[in-house]
Amino acid sequence: MIVLQVNKLSKYFGAEKVLSNIKLEVQKRDRVGLVGRNGAGKSTLLKIIAGQLSYDEGEIIKPKDLTFGYLAQNTGLESDKSIWDEMLTVFTPVIELEKQLRSLEEKMTQPEIYNDEALYQQILKEYDDKQIAFKERGGYQYESDIRSVLHGLQFQQFDYETPVASLSGGQRTRLALGKLLLSQPDLLILDEPTNHLDIETLTWLEQYLQGYNGAVLIVSHDRYFMDKVVSVIYEISRTTSKKYHGNYSYYLEQKAADYERDMKQYEKQQDEIAKLQDFIQKNIARATTTKRAQSRRKQLERMDVMDKPLGDEKSASFTFRMNKQSGNIVATISDVSIGYEGAPISEHINMSVTKGESIALVGPNGVGKTTLLKSVLGKLPLLKGHVDFGSNVTIGYYDQEQANLSSNKRVLNELWDEYPTTNEKDIRTVLGNFLFSGDDVLKSVSALSGGEKARLALSKLMMQGSNFLILDEPTNHLDLDSKIVLENALVEFPGTILFVSHDRYFINRIASKVIELSTDGSQEFLGDYDYYVEKKAEQEEHERFEQAQSTSAAPQVEEKATYQQDKETKKRQRQIKRRLEEIETRMEELDALVSKQNELLCDPDIYQDHQRVLEINEVIDGANVELERLMEEWSELEEEQGALS
Repeated sequence: MIVLQVNKLSKYFGAEKVLSNIKLEVQKRDRVGLVGRNGAGKSTLLKIIAGQLSYDEGEIIKPKDLTFGYLAQNTGLESDKSIWDEMLTVFTPVIELEKQLRSLEEKMTQPEIYNDEALYQQILKEYDDKQIAFKERGGYQYESDIRSVLHGLQFQQFDYETPVASLSGGQRTRLALGKLLLSQPDLLILDEPTNHLDIETLTWLEQYLQGYNGAVLIVSHDRYFMDKVVSVIYEISRTTSKKYHGNYSYYLEQKAADYERDMKQYEKQQDEIAKLQDFIQKNIARATTTKRAQSRRKQLERMDVMDKPLGDEKSASFTFRMNKQSGNIVATISDVSIGYEGAPISEHINMSVTKGESIALVGPNGVGKTTLLKSVLGKLPLLKGHVDFGSNVTIGYYDQEQANLSSNKRVLNELWDEYPTTNEKDIRTVLGNFLFSGDDVLKSVSALSGGEKARLALSKLMMQGSNFLILDEPTNHLDLDSKIVLENALVEFPGTILFVSHDRYFINRIASKVIELSTDGSQEFLGDYDYYVEKKAEQEEHERFEQAQSTSAAPQVEEKATYQQDKETKKRQRQIKRRLEEIETRMEELDALVSKQNELLCDPDIYQDHQRVLEINEVIDGANVELERLMEEWSELEEEQGALS
């Protein structure tokens, strides 16, 4: 069943075309992701679908009885009610039905009604009908549903009588999301729902949306989230839309494959056109060949000439350089307590940062991750302990709030004033690498969008040439393409990185170590985000076992052995799963490589080059040998996995 259909929709802001010929379809229970650069028109399209903006051409078709809920970016809930009372407003019809049931129950106990058989049966039937309706609307579980959503969105530490007005902007945004989820519309429209969510909450939201009974249309720059949730992607690029089946990672692969295929077809046609034109030019004037030349000309005129495929839109391009090397010990954080006005947020923090490490700092919202970074930098005083830096350490800091980018300077001067000895051409080149070109460099900094400010802040960071980068949510406000560019720059950076991020894909690509911050200290995990999750699961499993053992009067040795065996089995299962995924990915790469090499062998120019053919056959043979080895390993692991299950 189609719940939403957008046909040939166009939108103008003045004379500027923002969207043109947009086509989009959402089926019941679809999970649709909307992607594209910042400024591509994604939020505009969502507002049009939600009825908050008009459109100039096309049509939007929705069933008359369709219910939908829309969450805009940074939508803070405005209310004079408490948290609990505000959530209850979602269930006002159910609560009213509950009152009617209580009233009917009271009536049925009255003697004058109880003794009147006809009247009693009439009221009893009305009661049964309302009770069925009450049950169907979730009347017996709505309070449980509210608690579940509030818990999932990390409101369990609050007194539910807390006034909504007293919450922070981020908390009120989460509450608005919770209220929308509880309303259970047929179509959920979410614009950047992952903003202000920590990793634990993101994981909960992914699971909630995976099991959601309606359809979901999402704009998000969180690749990990999109890979987990969506199964259809619509890309908005150059004002138009294109559909891809699969999650975000598959969309990237398919987009690249489509471009390569289209480019080959275009180049092949261009070669054919060039040959026809050459033949016509050489033979049109000759009496013996003029008819053949005219025939070729007609063939050329009838040809449906392809446009050259448009590649990706221009991306930012930069690298982080270092002016000098630091010593091997970059920083040592010893028994540090952090907080404000003597009230600690987190205590007993210990951390050793060595040259070349890339350390991700994770933990729930409010635990003090940003506070720790500012305390390390000396922007906030330590309540206890000390931070020692090694030799030749130079620090570059990226502030998620971009507090230092609120000036009325022009973009050009914001960067140039800090490096006055650099000539204007070089400053403009740097800004051009961060997509500030032409008149963009004359914009006022205060008028920039969040994404533009983020790119400007990164350009300033790049110019510093620091060897120790401290980054607080560097991917906030960046679109997915800009995130990839930043990831690549940080992966290639030879210095040291300490960063806070809720972007799990980003952590996986960058981190060599994860440090989890809690109110009572820090814990180190030597690996990326997936490794951290795996070790945390093992720890929690062990804690549950220890807790179960502590409740037993006489723990048995056999139970301990069983636990250890079970632990080892699960660990091996995780290892097998990860290795199987690695093998499957590699086999796909090898299959693609073999296909590409076989295509090359079909090229007449290459086929006639004996040396080139030998080289290609060697590549194919090597790939096939590796494929056979991987297939054997895959089969053995599959058998082992089955035996362990």
